[in-house]
Amino acid sequence: MSLRSPITVLAAACALVASASAHAQVNDAATNLDEVVVTSNRTAVSVNDALTPVEVIDSEQIRTSQARSLPDLLRGRAGISMGNQGGPGKLTTLFLRGTESDHVLLLVDGIRIGSPTSGLASLQDLPIEMIDRVEIVRGPRSSLYGADAIGGVIQVFTRRDRGSFAPRVRLDVGSNDTQGFGVGFGGSNDRGWFGADFQHTRTDGINACYGLFDPVTFEGGGCFIARDSQPDHDGYEKDALSLRGGFNFNEQWSLEGHALRNEGDNEFDGDFTDRSETVQQVIGGKLRWRPSERVDLHLTAGRNKDESDNFLDDVFLDTFSTNRDSATLQGDFGIAQDQLLTVGLDWLRDEVSGTTDYAESERDNKAAFVQYQGKFNTQSLEASVRNDDNQQFGNHTTGSAAWGLGFAEYWRVTAGYGTAFKAPTFNELYFPFFGNPNLDPEESKTWELGLAFRGETFNAHLDTFSTDVDDLIAFDISVNLPNNVDKARIRGAELSADTVLADWTIAGAISYVDTENRSGFFEGNELARRAKNSARLDVDRAFGAFRVGLTAVGEGSRYDDVANSRRLGGYGTLDLRAEYAFTSALSLQARVANVFDRDYETVAFYNQPGREWYLTLRYAPAE
Repeated sequence: MSLRSPITVLAAACALVASASAHAQVNDAATNLDEVVVTSNRTAVSVNDALTPVEVIDSEQIRTSQARSLPDLLRGRAGISMGNQGGPGKLTTLFLRGTESDHVLLLVDGIRIGSPTSGLASLQDLPIEMIDRVEIVRGPRSSLYGADAIGGVIQVFTRRDRGSFAPRVRLDVGSNDTQGFGVGFGGSNDRGWFGADFQHTRTDGINACYGLFDPVTFEGGGCFIARDSQPDHDGYEKDALSLRGGFNFNEQWSLEGHALRNEGDNEFDGDFTDRSETVQQVIGGKLRWRPSERVDLHLTAGRNKDESDNFLDDVFLDTFSTNRDSATLQGDFGIAQDQLLTVGLDWLRDEVSGTTDYAESERDNKAAFVQYQGKFNTQSLEASVRNDDNQQFGNHTTGSAAWGLGFAEYWRVTAGYGTAFKAPTFNELYFPFFGNPNLDPEESKTWELGLAFRGETFNAHLDTFSTDVDDLIAFDISVNLPNNVDKARIRGAELSADTVLADWTIAGAISYVDTENRSGFFEGNELARRAKNSARLDVDRAFGAFRVGLTAVGEGSRYDDVANSRRLGGYGTLDLRAEYAFTSALSLQARVANVFDRDYETVAFYNQPGREWYLTLRYAPAE
């Protein structure tokens, strides 16, 4: 299917958002620009003041969107392209601004997560019902966070209970025998807060992969099964538990902690492995001391566990298990009016265990960073530098700088530059017979330019960027191992806007990314699995106790391989949703996804769900 028509429609809709601004009605809840973000600068900065492109998806947006997963919530948003291998619970990769799927740093409540072996974070396993908000920072952030933040940072904040003690219950049913329930409780007072939630979800899923395998030439793709030889549905089941709490000892001292554990059972197609039992666990805590209004010190520490037991026909094959321990000591010092100096120390340790014998199974990384932020009338400045001392790679220094100028009351222009790097994974370095311990980190340089309009009822943001990545890690046929052989150039632009028109809340985004492999045999080719054009449109309105909405997502064609020989067509999907509030606490939600039953792929040979329906009964007095 050609994407020209859905992209054109979505682009026209986004243009309508802009043209309608003059007639928009005031809605403070929908166009709140004072949301505080902590991801872009590691300090509290409002969306209005951030010099890097930031998007915040709050708890109300998450609930009303009726998204079924974190990838479902993020798809089509500015700068984001995704690849999914066969529906709910299956491996999902995220490309931010055209960078690699392991060039995006994912945090949960400030704790770095992801597998040190594969380099990927299990987006699909994070329980959406336990998420309070998501912050998306586009652009390099290695000067504050170290490795992996070439394309940007995505931080997930789990639910933080507010108000008096209250229980909550949720029941789900849907297509493909989807069933689920959730229970929880929480509350807060002047001294502290607490909360606990449990969630169970299961689905029969869809036929994940139709495969392509030639037993004579041994050529194939996807899950490498004979075409359509495993047409069964591939199910997914998970149990998630979240515990959170915090206590204010006095006005200076506070302590908080959180734990999130997700256990999954995932079926998929394959002749080498066809089921995995997974664990995704994040535990962390934060001790904070504020001796004065100008000084804020805090110590954060945590552990991420990523584990997978793999089976074929219910016979155990192997185990991959990793632990990622981290700690940060950070101080924020108000050195003058509107002048903030941040200094910090980071420590990270990655450990690998399981049935595979790696040549090395542990490495440490120590780092120090400093950041300056200042405002001078209508101008803003920020600069940061960081040095990482990695046990494998030695010292690596990154930096960034940004400038912003407000003018004509509602307008602001921003410009920035940043360097970043990505450390090789344990698989790339040490996997038996396939690793290369002599690999160097991948490095990048990015220029950014942005223009924003922030009005009372209408907001728009245009961001452009150019990124050069050196020493990309790819398979080198000359040594038959992964090697630092590739270079890439990525350029693009993102336009986003939101407004309220005649009580309709409208938000849209259009993204363009031009990727180019600039070295080797495939010089001039596009990077694999990135859609060049994408767009998203969200429209919602409440009619008293009744609410309706839609989400339209369109993505252009992409190539599935570095040779650009396998092209995946563009697609467009439309989701419709409705909600009725029986009381302030009890509501019923209904959603039809992919209304027109579009058939498409984001990864070659892997199917995507067709038309699906879902019903959710929710009791939540505190919401």
